[in-house]
Amino acid sequence: MKQQVNEAKGKLGILIPGLGAVATTLIAGVAGINKGYSKPIGSVSQLSRIRLGKRTEDRNPLIKDFVPLAKLEDIVFGGWDVYADNVFEAASKARVLEPYQLEQVRAELEQIKPMKAVFDRNFVKNLDGQHIKEGFTRRALADAVQADIQNFKKENNCDRIVVLWCGSTEKYIEGNAIFDSLKNFEDALDQNDLRIPPSMIYAYAALKQGAPYVNGAPNLSCDVPAIVELAQLMQVAIAGKDFKTGQTLMKTIVAPGLQARALGVEGWFSTNILGNRDGLVLDDPENFKTKEVSKLSVLEEILDAKKNPELYGNLYHKVRINYYPPHGDNKESWDNIDIFGWMGYKMQIKINFLCRDSILAAPVALDLALFIDLAQRAGMFGIQEWLSFYLKSPQTAPGLPPEHDIFKQLIKLQNTLRHMMGEDLITHLGLDYYQELVDSM
Repeated sequence: MKQQVNEAKGKLGILIPGLGAVATTLIAGVAGINKGYSKPIGSVSQLSRIRLGKRTEDRNPLIKDFVPLAKLEDIVFGGWDVYADNVFEAASKARVLEPYQLEQVRAELEQIKPMKAVFDRNFVKNLDGQHIKEGFTRRALADAVQADIQNFKKENNCDRIVVLWCGSTEKYIEGNAIFDSLKNFEDALDQNDLRIPPSMIYAYAALKQGAPYVNGAPNLSCDVPAIVELAQLMQVAIAGKDFKTGQTLMKTIVAPGLQARALGVEGWFSTNILGNRDGLVLDDPENFKTKEVSKLSVLEEILDAKKNPELYGNLYHKVRINYYPPHGDNKESWDNIDIFGWMGYKMQIKINFLCRDSILAAPVALDLALFIDLAQRAGMFGIQEWLSFYLKSPQTAPGLPPEHDIFKQLIKLQNTLRHMMGEDLITHLGLDYYQELVDSM
């Protein structure tokens, strides 16, 4: 397959719907890295190594040196937002990074001004931005976003475009006949069907322009048959959904360990407080439900009650998110885990995670953009399940349950990269080392 991977020539445009805390932290971070002020800590694509061949070969290159990723200096950022602030102004208001850090890259950030956004307050009640595309039908909105992508690509001399959703969590919606096929969806666009959410308009427009699309929120967005069909038709890569950060990251680290050691879990109570725009949006019950479904699914898959009823058959899992403005982007989570072991002996685990939500999300967003661009250049279109390592609720093929164990997800990601570059896949069986030892005696 190595011969099929095209080199990352020219500029990569990363267009972001939602230039809020996560997006501005990502953009400022990349600008700081390019100027030598910081390092890409948290980015697997930039700082992690990958083992090739046997352990005895000692081949462990950086991933960025192993696969042909776009270079950070070749990235051009742009996007849409419901507020007209340039990226420096938006980052200053988000208050994630220190003022001196923003001043170091002020000129680069001030140059990036958002395009008017597709917005429907019926899907996000707690935002009231005025920098929006008004007077458009759903079809006209899709056409307008396509025109934005075309113009940005031309004006910035970009060779390729990736669209990375960093916008708000939309209200909870379930599958609908208008999402069941591409024909139904396009008919609904033509009829100005208001059941189509803004995120799905961005996904549709991106794929029509041949731009890979990543869904960083728990919205349906690209996770419906119509958009999957379009991705296959246009031969474009898609991935989703919901950046895996904070509390859910901890769950996908801790829960596999408990499951691996056959320890029982009877209760997992999770609560969060945060005060950024994400917290404000999630303060509405309809929007919170979308996030709740995404967060709940993680444990249900790892601690499978059907496969291990004696260990997880009575698991009670509760998730709470509370909007608390004084914390800003400082998210704080508490987990109380009631477990039991040998002879049914009860024990508890307490986790208090004080994190910066956007600091954790920014490198995830960067890696997803770089890897989905790589997938596109490798001819890997449609759903990219190998990127589930970064996502709370991974999108999979119809009927295929997702894998939530972060360690299995990492093996899948690394083996996909090895496969792309014609290297042997690694199973970690290791018996060959000992057979060689026997043969040498």
